[in-house]
Amino acid sequence: IPANMFAVVVLGYLSEIARDVLSNDELARQADHLAAQIDEGIQTHGIVRHPEYGDIYAYEVDGLGGVNLMDDANVPSLLSIPYLGYCSTDDPIYQNTRRFILSESNPYFYAGSAAQGIGSPHTPEDYIWHIALAVQGLTSRDHAEKQALLSTIVRTDGGTGFMHEGFHKDAPEQYTRPWFAWANSVFSQ
Repeated sequence: IPANMFAVVVLGYLSEIARDVLSNDELARQADHLAAQIDEGIQTHGIVRHPEYGDIYAYEVDGLGGVNLMDDANVPSLLSIPYLGYCSTDDPIYQNTRRFILSESNPYFYAGSAAQGIGSPHTPEDYIWHIALAVQGLTSRDHAEKQALLSTIVRTDGGTGFMHEGFHKDAPEQYTRPWFAWANSVFSQ
């Protein structure tokens, strides 16, 4: 679902460029039409009722009623959808989804003695991603949360001065990728 949300946003950019730069109204119309179809699919199949959190966005759906309720630390992610421009941070479904994914209900949310945050199914269990911490801060409406996340990111660099792909929730000196430019770039934002 997050990748489809990102596609809706990018197709909007394509439409604008087609109209305003290329003077290609047909390409703009096609981009708008495809974006509307994708968004209709998200709104129809990508929102599910969770017994604790209410209406939330699923991470994946199969169109046959199967859903995968989780979030991944990568971008696009459910956490990142306001950052990508799909919705505002005030969107009620986003806020419900955010509460879900920043809780132990998300199978890739890890809490330890060094930090808590979102990891990924393609890195070791109990490893939190710096990208997810940075995106959490970029999409937060709470100044204190932003400050706490900045502090967490800085103190979990494993003594290297750099962000990593993932670090162990209890031992930041255990990390994947000693150099991960993407994480450093998102932290800089």
